[in-house]
Amino acid sequence: MQKSEIIKQMFSKQGFSISDMQAQQFETYFNFLVQENEKYNLTAIIEFEDVVNKHFIDCALAAQYFEGKVLDVGSGAGFPGIVLAILKPELDILLLDSLNKRINFLNALIEKLELKNVRTIHSRIEDLKEKESFDFVTARAVANLSTLSEYLLPFVKVGGKAIIYKGAEFFEEVEKSQSAIKELGCQLEAIEKFALNDMVRAIIILRKINHTPSKFPRSGNQPRKNPL
Repeated sequence: MQKSEIIKQMFSKQGFSISDMQAQQFETYFNFLVQENEKYNLTAIIEFEDVVNKHFIDCALAAQYFEGKVLDVGSGAGFPGIVLAILKPELDILLLDSLNKRINFLNALIEKLELKNVRTIHSRIEDLKEKESFDFVTARAVANLSTLSEYLLPFVKVGGKAIIYKGAEFFEEVEKSQSAIKELGCQLEAIEKFALNDMVRAIIILRKINHTPSKFPRSGNQPRKNPL
């Protein structure tokens, strides 16, 4: 059986219906990821079923929430931004990463997958000029929630949302980040929990209700060194 058919079946088991074309794109994604991984140091997960479950399907868990203009911060190997671009071609996605070699990988991948709805930018998030201009912002496996809130929330439009991927140990992070989320102009809207094989995954949804003060995000790695 071809990898694309197996991918389609694996998505179906988790309640997702993808087209033959999307399954083929995910097969191409997997092959290119494994081929280029050693050069770019993209992921420790390289076995076929693990990549499909722990990367592709995991990223797909939140796809239903996104619409409009999306910023993926610290996109790395394209998780979740490239997965979202495959699943929802109507999205307008910007992938941001601070390492140029990862941007080079993403640009080559976008060309290989013939994606028309996604572009990249090589930048630190503190240097991005497009504040409060995205409908949705997202990140996966980047930082703790307090730090991540400062990196993401200044770039969400009022009325927009941040969609943050977390694992089973999310509760303490949410508790510790409440004051930061409020100071940055947001509120916790929902936490959606999913069972993915033997893993518990959480999607944290923050809604922007007020403008973020212009001083955020702070420069000099302050959001990591001294979280709000």
